[in-house]
Amino acid sequence: MARRLGAGIALLSALGLVGCADASVSDDVQIVVTTNILGDVVEQIAGDEANVTTLMKPNADPHSFEISAQEGALLRNADLVVSNGLGLEEGLQQHLDSAAEAGTELFAAGDAIDVLPYSTGDADGAPDPHFWTDPARMIDVVDALETELAAVSGIDAGTISANAESYRTDLSQLDADMTDAFDAIGEQNRALVTNHHVFGYLADRFDFRVVGAVIPGGTTLAAPSAADLRDLADAIDEAGVPTIFAESSQPDRLVQALASEVGVDVAVVELFTESLTEPGEGAATYLTMMRANTERIAEGLTP
Repeated sequence: MARRLGAGIALLSALGLVGCADASVSDDVQIVVTTNILGDVVEQIAGDEANVTTLMKPNADPHSFEISAQEGALLRNADLVVSNGLGLEEGLQQHLDSAAEAGTELFAAGDAIDVLPYSTGDADGAPDPHFWTDPARMIDVVDALETELAAVSGIDAGTISANAESYRTDLSQLDADMTDAFDAIGEQNRALVTNHHVFGYLADRFDFRVVGAVIPGGTTLAAPSAADLRDLADAIDEAGVPTIFAESSQPDRLVQALASEVGVDVAVVELFTESLTEPGEGAATYLTMMRANTERIAEGLTP
């Protein structure tokens, strides 16, 4: 473990991710997280007990972002690697597999939740990895993270427990606030359309209907056909959807084209769904992202 910690620190220093002024840094626990949404959550729970490095940059696409060879080595030398799992990090899977083969401790958040399958499109039946749109499932993730982090050598379990309890309180309040906001939307207006299928868990938790998505299947790497767009336009027209939502990590050109295809006055509203933003851009943390989305969804679907 000492060899791995030393190698991890050297890589972090080379990448400019940690400073080297304090000699005690070599004794710190190194946690590497794949996505920035989970990176924020892990930072809240780990606090000062570990150095947390998040690989995915703000405003990136979790399905397609890639890392350097140096960052891949950083994964293999971490004390713990936290990933989303369920097939989300498509461009990163080979590095995660390599880390597992090297004996690195890996935790996939998707293993801690009640997984929903996709029910439409090319991904029908496959596990949906977008569980963070449901704050109740994120509480399950925090429960599992608490256990994983507390078990890492060099981490104080009592501090982790206190941090996790505080963050669970924040998530419970978020869940209650989202429930109140969505309860104000009439049942007939609880219909969602976005770039791709990302709202399955939110729909399950708060009784929404997912009318469809511009991009079929569960990944942004797929592409819609003309027939897909026509079918979705017909479904939107039939459901009377007043607003369709574009994701902040994806251009909204296709969504705008779809709005034109429907032939009625349909608004297009941007949501922060798969990535956090830079500070000051509206969704720098998971909690602010979810609150911003809640407000925009509620406003967009209320006549």
